[in-house]
Order: sequence, then C-alpha cells, then structure tokens
Amino acid sequence: MARKRVIAVMGATGAQGGGLVRAILADRSSEWTPRAVTRHPDSDKGQALRAAGAEVVAGDMDDPQSLERAFAGAEAAYCVTNYWEHSDPDREIRQARAQANAVKATNLGYAIWSTLEDTRDSVPLTDPRMPTLLGRFKVPHFDTKGESDAFFVDSGVPVTLYRTSFYWENLIYFGMGPRRGQDGALAFMLPIGQSKLPGIGAEDIGKCAYGLLKQHEEFGGRTVGVAGEHLTGAEMAEGLGRTLGESVRYVPIPAAAYRELGFPGADDLGNMFQYNDEFSAEFCAMRSVELSRSLNPALQSFDNWLAANGARIQIQ
Repeated sequence: MARKRVIAVMGATGAQGGGLVRAILADRSSEWTPRAVTRHPDSDKGQALRAAGAEVVAGDMDDPQSLERAFAGAEAAYCVTNYWEHSDPDREIRQARAQANAVKATNLGYAIWSTLEDTRDSVPLTDPRMPTLLGRFKVPHFDTKGESDAFFVDSGVPVTLYRTSFYWENLIYFGMGPRRGQDGALAFMLPIGQSKLPGIGAEDIGKCAYGLLKQHEEFGGRTVGVAGEHLTGAEMAEGLGRTLGESVRYVPIPAAAYRELGFPGADDLGNMFQYNDEFSAEFCAMRSVELSRSLNPALQSFDNWLAANGARIQIQ
C-alpha cells in the first residue's frame, strides 16, 4: 500500500482544523493523512483524534520551534489562528508569522492559510464612518489575518489564502440567535440592513479545505473564499422561523447600536457587520457558493444546517 502524504493541521481540535481532519479520515481512498497539531496531544480531544486514525503531535502557536518540529516531514499544512481565544491582535499576528515561518523552514509543497480581508484597505484608519479600534484596526479579527497574508506569500511556498464566512454556529455559541421581546414575539437582529451576508456551517469549512488540498496544484497561489449561501437578514429570519415553528421578524439595527451592546467584542463585531453591509457585493463575490460546492459536493444550505442544528439554538 502506497505511503500516504501528510498534511499538518493546526487547530485540529477546533472547528476548522477539526473539520479538515474529519473530512480526510472519512475518505478511505484519500492519498492524504492528517497530522493533528495541538497544544495538548494527550487531552480527551487529542486522544479522540488519535482513536479516529489521525497522527497527533504537540505544537503551540506561541512556540515557533514546536511548529517546525510538528511540520517536519509533512508535505502540506493547514494554518489557522483563533483571535477570540485571547482577543490580542499582536499575539494573533505573532502566531500567524510563526506558522508561516514554519511552512518556509520545513519547505512544504503547499499551505492553506485561513484568513480574512484587511478592512483597512477599504476603510482607512482616517475614515470616520466606523471607529478605529485598539489604535490601528477597524475590524481587529479581520485585519490581523489580512495583515498576516504577506508572511505566507513571502514564504515562497505555494499557498492558498482561504477566506471563510460567517459561521452559522454563531447563532448557537455567540448569542446571535433570535430574541423574544416583551410582546412574546421573536426578533432576529443584525446590523446588515438589507444586504446579503455570506454564511457557512463550520464543518463545511474543513470539507472545502480538503477540496483545495486535493486540487492544490490548481489553487496554490490563489485567494479563494467559501460560503454555503448568501442570505439577507430577512431570509435568515424566515429560515429560523420555519425551524423554530413560529414567526421570526428581522430587525435591522444600526451598527453603532450594535457596538454599544456591551458584550466582549461588540465593537469589533459591530464594525465587521458594517463592513459586510457596506461592501456586501465585493464580500459576496469573493465567496462563490458554486466554487464552494465544487470543492465540497455535500455543502450545506442554511436550511440544511438548520435541520441538523436548529434544536441547539437558544432563544435569548
């Protein structure tokens, strides 16, 4: 039996990396095998990946040498950061640089970098339409990734800059689901006006990444975005209503009001949604549903995702 090619997968116990690991392992005919890179290889999640058939190794984004050891001998890498784990822009940039340096040092044949737009290219810091945050960002969790693209491009390794979309899981974990008003009616509030918002199920991000890996000769050196569907807030509310069995009204709120909601990251997310609204055409065009489906034929629509996950959405 031919020896399988190894891809080192960062964030293997998280949504994106975990989805990629599972997609590879589910394909028994795959020429690839995943090497799951995690800070805690002996944790329950690490042991579960090992039991499923993945190689599991230690690697820490804050320890550059550990990443070089984790990537050694692999042919490809999936690189990702999690801004919301620490909400520290400088740390996220250091973590991205460490991964890009490890890609270069180990001379990989291909890498995928999970990234987002640098919104400052469209909304300079001097632009007053949205506040500048932390002194040098408009949307910190976007801008840090976009700023870090250069580390991967400059590595000299063929890399796909992989732009993801709004996780529909945010309706479960980020408290963005419908809220019941004093009148008993359900309202779904987002500051995107009447614009469309690209969204995707988190598991599909990993499955689409696997599609890129299988066609890496075509996608190396390209910027690719993925989405399961482009929907307005009203269309999302209609889908939520069908799933929950009662009417859900879409309420478009101002981005400024969203920024003042007071939960951690509200200002960042308020700016993000304002960017999504004001640059919706460009943002959607970068995230082709048709391309996403060609990478992942099992791509979920919002209704598909709701059928599988709607019961987990907590009414606020």
